[in-house]
Amino acid sequence: MTVIRHPRPAPVRHRHRPLCGRCSGLALDLGSARTRAFVAGRGMVLDVPTVTFPGSGAVHPVQRGTIVDTPGTARMLERLLGHRLPRIGRPLVVVTSPALGGPAYRAAARTAVGVLRPRAVLTVPGARAVALAAGADHVRPLLVVDIGAHLTEVVLLADGAVTDARHTALGTADLSDGTPGELITEAVIGMVTEMLRQDRTSLTRTALRRGVLLAGGGALRPDITGGMPGGLHCAVQPVPSPHTAAVRGAAGLLTAAHRHPPADGVL
Repeated sequence: MTVIRHPRPAPVRHRHRPLCGRCSGLALDLGSARTRAFVAGRGMVLDVPTVTFPGSGAVHPVQRGTIVDTPGTARMLERLLGHRLPRIGRPLVVVTSPALGGPAYRAAARTAVGVLRPRAVLTVPGARAVALAAGADHVRPLLVVDIGAHLTEVVLLADGAVTDARHTALGTADLSDGTPGELITEAVIGMVTEMLRQDRTSLTRTALRRGVLLAGGGALRPDITGGMPGGLHCAVQPVPSPHTAAVRGAAGLLTAAHRHPPADGVL
C-alpha cells in the first residue's frame, strides 16, 4: 500500500511590533486652568481641569504659572496618566514651563512628574513650543503672546531662545465677572512697550516688523485681540488651535530629545 504524505503547512509566525522602551514619550502642559498631555504614538490623550482632590473638595495645585502644591500635582498626574502610559519602558517627558518660571518651576515640575517613573524630564519654554507648533521661523526674532486663563506672557525669542519676557497675573478667567477684555489688551501693549524701551538691541523692533504670534485660549477672543494690531502697530496672528499649541510643540520635540537630550535638561 502506498502512503501519500502531504507536507505539513509551515507554522504561522506572528510578527510582533518591536518594543522600544526608550522610544516612549510624553509631552505635558501644566496650565493653571487645564492640563494637557500628548503621548507619542497616540496623540492628545488629556485635556482636563488642573485639579486634585486631597479631601472633600477640589484644589488647584498650579496657580498663575506657579506649581504651589508639588505633591498635589504628582497625585493628579498619577491619577490622570498612570494608566495611560506603556507598561514596558520608562517614558521621556517634555514639560512646558513659563518663560519666567526659572529653576524653581523646573525643579517642582521634575519632582511632580517623577511619579510617572520617567527616564528623563526635560523642560521647554512654552513660547518656544508655541513657535514650533506654528512652524514659525525661530532663527529670526519673534514675539509670542500667550494668553492663558490666569497668566499672560509676552516672550521675545531669538535663535529659538528666550531673550526677554514679561508676564502679568491676568487671564481670560479674570474676565468672567464682566471685566472687559481690553484690560488684557492694554496689559499686552504695555509689556511690549516696556520691552521696546529697555531693549538696547534691535531684536524687539525687528520682531514687531514680523508681527506677533498669539497663543492660548485668549487668542480666540476678539474682545482681547481686536485692539492689538492698532496698539502694537503690527500684524497679530493667532496660531492654529492656539489653546493646545504649547503641548503640540512640546510633543514635536520628543523625537529630537530622544536622539540628543540636552545636558542641562532644558530644550
